[in-house]
Parts: sequence; structure tokens; C-alpha cells
Amino acid sequence: MVSATANKQLIDQLPKIAHRPDQLETLLDASTFRERLLHEIANAKHRIYLVALYLQDDEAGRNILDALYEAKQKNPVLDIKVLVDWHRAQRGLIGADKSDGNAALYREYAEKYQYKIDVLGVPVRNREVFGVLHLKGFVFDDTVIYSGASLNDVYLAQHDRYRYDRYHVINSKTLADCMAGFIGNTLAASSAVTCLAQPNRPEVKALKPAIRELRARLQAASYQFISQHINDDQIGLTPMVGLGKRKNFLNIQICRLIASAENELIICTPYFNPPRSVTREIRLALRRGVNVTIIVGDKTANDFYIPPSEPFKTISGLPYLYEMNLRNFARRNEAAIAKRQLKIHLWKHDDNSFHLKGIWVDRSYMLLTGNNLNPRAWKLDLENAILLHDKRRLMEAEAQREIDTILEHTQLIGSYKQIEKLEVYPPQVQRLLKRIKRIRADHLLNQIL
Repeated sequence: MVSATANKQLIDQLPKIAHRPDQLETLLDASTFRERLLHEIANAKHRIYLVALYLQDDEAGRNILDALYEAKQKNPVLDIKVLVDWHRAQRGLIGADKSDGNAALYREYAEKYQYKIDVLGVPVRNREVFGVLHLKGFVFDDTVIYSGASLNDVYLAQHDRYRYDRYHVINSKTLADCMAGFIGNTLAASSAVTCLAQPNRPEVKALKPAIRELRARLQAASYQFISQHINDDQIGLTPMVGLGKRKNFLNIQICRLIASAENELIICTPYFNPPRSVTREIRLALRRGVNVTIIVGDKTANDFYIPPSEPFKTISGLPYLYEMNLRNFARRNEAAIAKRQLKIHLWKHDDNSFHLKGIWVDRSYMLLTGNNLNPRAWKLDLENAILLHDKRRLMEAEAQREIDTILEHTQLIGSYKQIEKLEVYPPQVQRLLKRIKRIRADHLLNQIL
């Protein structure tokens, strides 16, 4: 077995972009994130590349499109690309009536303005259930805003509710160039990637050969940049990308990062459904004596949660399935919880939802990612991340400020018994979960979700 020190050495050998700590800013809430996005759109001079799972047809989504189109009309040579998942853009919300989805919105805007914007659909697989564009990162000239958030009312706190995520502003021409290069050269350049604003879009059947070719390219793709020397007053940035079950570079580095922990490991995930390899590395970290903190959303802070007072839908059973996973994990590690080596924090704030992902190791490494650390991210979706190397702890105060803000609305679990069990769930949820267990479909569900 490779030691934590050896894993640290392998992490340290990753190529890095040199970066000044004062050029990285952590935003602490969704409203500030929304305001910053609109500010950067209004002030961009050369390029705006937005990549998200979706840009929704709601007030916040329209505000973003308004700002983009206004910027384009003022500066027609401004290079604007919006990339979203091809399948997600052409359907309604889960449980809603059949519709043309957000693509209708993109077409509406394209018909109103003289200078058009490329809203491109990226099909990672032939069907949404088998893989989506889960890449993150917004590029404005030489600035990158990295967040796991998509673009709609709740992610951008447009009204009374918000979906809590992480938000980091990184002023780095090298990082912006390499992320924009990946978007332009690997995604936008593919014949599988087509404009969603056009009235007659190709059927998936016609795109199948191009989708296969794109997926093969993505499985071998990486961010292109020249590694730089890190001075004593700098931190290092390593952008990474990964897709697929085999030889997934991002998955390998995430496991290696967890395996490198010697003193402290903090993990955020919105859905507690870790791949076996991640669960194994957490267990080994506990054996090494590492203090492990896991921050996860309460089931009521899950975006699929429906209160028992409202009509039951099958999809509303998901938060309970994730909670069962968490309870089983806590029960197996009850001894570590009892001696406070393992701390599990449940996040809940009114009727808002939780969407944070990330890893902190020994106050020397921080992972920014949209990866949910679940089997779907591990095997099906196109994911990316930025690893911060901070051996001299130049960003320690900034990182701690973010962690303290995240923990503000959490409850520390003192025993697995504090987590609700199946027997107290609403009757319809109980019946659903028992049926899933009876036909042994829970493993398959965990893989897809």
C-alpha cells in the first residue's frame, strides 16, 4: 500500500500554474455570485465562455441572457459561447409536461437580436441517463469564476430561496486560456456539438457517430498548459478533467488526494453516495488517524425533497435513499464518531438546498470541483476540477473563512442514531425503498444517480 507521504509526493508532481494568493477571491453566498457574474459579463472585452449543466428559462436565466446579448450588441466582436448539456436543454423539468425545454428560450432570444450568441448543446452520450456535461467554469477575458452551480433562479438566489454552492474568482490568464482552449478546441469544435438556438436541430440518431467520436476524444483529453515554477509567495493551480470508468485522470487524483491526508480531511458532497474507491480511502484515512469531517446536505436540503404534506412523487424518494447510505456509513464508523475523529455535519437552512462539493487536505490542498463524488460522476458524466497546492498555507485564512461559513448552518451528528431510519419515513417512502431493496435495484440506482 502506498503511504500518505508517497501520495503527497505524487500530488506535488502534478503540473501547476503559478498563482498569487491575492488574485483568488472566495465568494460566500449565491447573491454575491449572481452579482459578480453580471458584473463580469458587462465588463468583458474579448471573450465570455459559460459552461453549465443548464441555463434555465426563468427570471435568473433570462437576466443572464439579457446581459450576454446586451454585451454582444455593444461589442459585436466579443466572443461569447454558452455550453450546456444537449439533452437537458431539450426537455422540461422532471415531472413536468413534455416541452421543448430551455432550447425554446435560446431560439426566442436569437430571433430578437441582430448579433447572435452561440448557445451550444454538448451530448456526452446518446441519452441523458448515461452521461451529461457536468463540466464547470465561466471564463471572462483573463478571469475564471469556478462554481458547481448551474444558471437559474434558485442557484442564483433570484428570489427567496437559494441553492448553496461554492464560488471562486481566479484572475489568471494562463488558467483562463487553458480552460477556454479546452472549450473551443475539444467541445465547440466537435461536429456532435450543435447550436440549440436554431429552429431545426438534428436528431440524436443522426449525431450518434459524432457523439461516439467526441466521447472517445474526451476520455483522452486534458487541459493544455506549460507547468510553471511555484515561488514561495505563490500557490499552484492544477486544472483537471475526467470522463469514464477506466483510466479517469480526475478520479485517480481525487482518490490520491484523499489518500495523501495525514492530519485532516474535509469533504463536502450534496448527495451521500460515494463510489467504493472513495469510501475505501476515507476508511483508510480513519485507520491512519486522520481527523475526517464530512459535510452533507440534510435530506430536506436535497433538491429532490418533497415535504410529506405535498403529493408524493417517486423522485422524492431519492433524498431518503441518500440518508440511508449516510446512516449505514455512520453506523459502521460509530467508534470514530464517538471519539470525534469522524465528524458528520448535516446542512440545513430554512427551505434552501445544498449543492457544495470539495475536498480540503491538511490545510495544504483544496479541490474546487463540480464532481458529486458519486458513481455517476465516477463513470458517466464529463467532470472537471481545479486543485490548489498551498504548501506554505498562504490561503489558510481564506479557506477557513469559507469552511466556517459552510458550517454555520450545520448540525454535528453525535451518533448514527441521530439520523432517521427507514421505519420513521412517510409510508409511501417506506414502500418505495422496501420495493427497491426487494428487487435489489438500489445498487443500480446508486450507479445512475
